[in-house]
Amino acid sequence: MFNRRQRRGFSLIELLIVIAIILVIITIAVPKYQKAQIFVRETAALKAIQTIHTMQVQYQAQYGRFATSLAELGPPPSGAPSPAAADLIGNDLANGVKQGYRFTLAAVPGGYTINANPVVYGSDGTKSFYSDQTMVIRENYGPEPATASSKEQGSVAPAK
Repeated sequence: MFNRRQRRGFSLIELLIVIAIILVIITIAVPKYQKAQIFVRETAALKAIQTIHTMQVQYQAQYGRFATSLAELGPPPSGAPSPAAADLIGNDLANGVKQGYRFTLAAVPGGYTINANPVVYGSDGTKSFYSDQTMVIRENYGPEPATASSKEQGSVAPAK
């Protein structure tokens, strides 16, 4: 007949060991994945700021002034592009939120300022960014928005 030793399956202990190994691997991998996602979002925010700068130069060449809001750089609701909606950036960026960052564009005398802040600090990003018509991007580590006095992006912070 049937021999029990030949039909033997996995024991409960063996299955628990495999599950424990899988859980250890997951606890190591998930934080690394989250850090990678934050890095991707921060890099995308930098690229979006560079795009806004490029489109501001184009907007100024076309209309003789800088745009005063992201909506002015965005697509028109209908019809041809105009100073109110120049169709230079996508709808997602024109609405102010893209890939976990909230973007604001404001007019200042002689130029403009751009701020990019994580929608949810810590999970969407750990840095905020600031730039203006000089096209120098500044960054701030922490939940406070970056300003014109924040350190330049990519530079080493001064030793204390």
